[in-house]
Amino acid sequence: MPTTSWGFDAIDLARAQFAFTMSFHIVFPAFSIGLASYLAVLEARWLLTGREVFLNLFNYWLKIFAVAFGMGVVSGIVMSYQFGTNWSVFADKTGPVIGPLMAYEVLTAFFLEAGFLGVMLFGLDRVGPKLHFFATAMVAIGTLISAFWILSANSWMQTPAGYAVNADGQFVAADWLKVIFNPSFPYRLVHMVLAAYLTTALVVGAVGAFHLLRDQHLAGPRVMFSMAMWMATLVAPIQILAGDQHGLNTLEHQPVKIMGMEGHYQSHPDGAPLILFGLPDQQAGKVKYALEIPRMGSLILKHSPNAPMAGLDTVPREDWPPVPITFWSFRIMVGLGFLMFGLGLLSLWSRWRGTLFEWRPLHLFALLMGPAGFIAVLAGWITTETGRQPFTVYGLLRTADSASPLAAPAVGSSLVAFVIVYFAVFTAGVIYLLRLMAQPPHPGEAGPPREMPTRTAGITPAIESVKQ
Repeated sequence: MPTTSWGFDAIDLARAQFAFTMSFHIVFPAFSIGLASYLAVLEARWLLTGREVFLNLFNYWLKIFAVAFGMGVVSGIVMSYQFGTNWSVFADKTGPVIGPLMAYEVLTAFFLEAGFLGVMLFGLDRVGPKLHFFATAMVAIGTLISAFWILSANSWMQTPAGYAVNADGQFVAADWLKVIFNPSFPYRLVHMVLAAYLTTALVVGAVGAFHLLRDQHLAGPRVMFSMAMWMATLVAPIQILAGDQHGLNTLEHQPVKIMGMEGHYQSHPDGAPLILFGLPDQQAGKVKYALEIPRMGSLILKHSPNAPMAGLDTVPREDWPPVPITFWSFRIMVGLGFLMFGLGLLSLWSRWRGTLFEWRPLHLFALLMGPAGFIAVLAGWITTETGRQPFTVYGLLRTADSASPLAAPAVGSSLVAFVIVYFAVFTAGVIYLLRLMAQPPHPGEAGPPREMPTRTAGITPAIESVKQ
């Protein structure tokens, strides 16, 4: 296959392009899923209590949600085109299965969100509080349904089930229930939704902490910080448990991925260690300078310290995942998860002492943890996708056989264009979001601006003549 002058072939560049666009995209849906549910909770509390602070917070975060939601939609549209440009063989082989799942997402989640988003953003003064809350709840449910279908499609690629192969070599659905509810799907759905809620809680908590560091008496930041810390306290330990169950499921259905995550190049017939840190050497097939706890790996994964664990030495080298990337991304995700757990415990202790809104070290910790959810989501996605390599459909369709027959310069030029446009557009969007967050919510906080849309020339004269 032709290569560029830098030595990259078209497959390397296509993978880099998809990874780059996906890295930008995934953080916005993760934030939108959690923020939509948070908005529904805020509006529900306003309706139940009548306290203005909840309405002010709702309008404050609604503006942020509108920008983040739009950025997520735009970045997601670009990704879908890559299936036809860079990954046409994959699209052809898996289209009869993946295509309907993506279509179901559009027909259910996207239409639901699109139908109620306008009412949610601009309709509070026009449709009444109760109907407006219904619209907010529908948008929140729509984001969860969207996660359902997207994760079902991706989970099928990880643990394919319910399929057959037709005469043209395409995967077709033999049992749609088995396709949708494939073995890894329930675990990955729970893990991702909890990650979205934690990501949002950390952002809300960081914004609240930022304003409390400047003024401890602001009502809005006090309420948002308290709610965010409750979420971290309750959800972080549940996420750790869900992650453990997801790992056990991965061990059963994708054992090679677990070998890469744990750095198990060698088999351990008498119990595998838990490698905390080290430098995986793909060529040598070992983890150098490993800091490990003997037999702890077997205890965690098989609940017995002496349980045997197979290593990558039982797998052909051409089927090895890129262990260094998978190994370290997994540790970043887990490490951040335990930091979130620690933040929740620290906030609970501070709440018990009555210093939740005054203890500056806690506020600084929460502020530093603001981006941790995004980093953890990215690290988890990298672990999932690199651990599946060298396959796009695990064990059935190799990545090398999934790409379009393109020359490397063509893919490289589009990659460069994506990098330039994405950094320009999304940097501007993130700066705007940070500016919104830098201002505290005020009494009488207004939602998104309700300027009248510009009228077309063909309509304007008629309307003006009626007015006259």
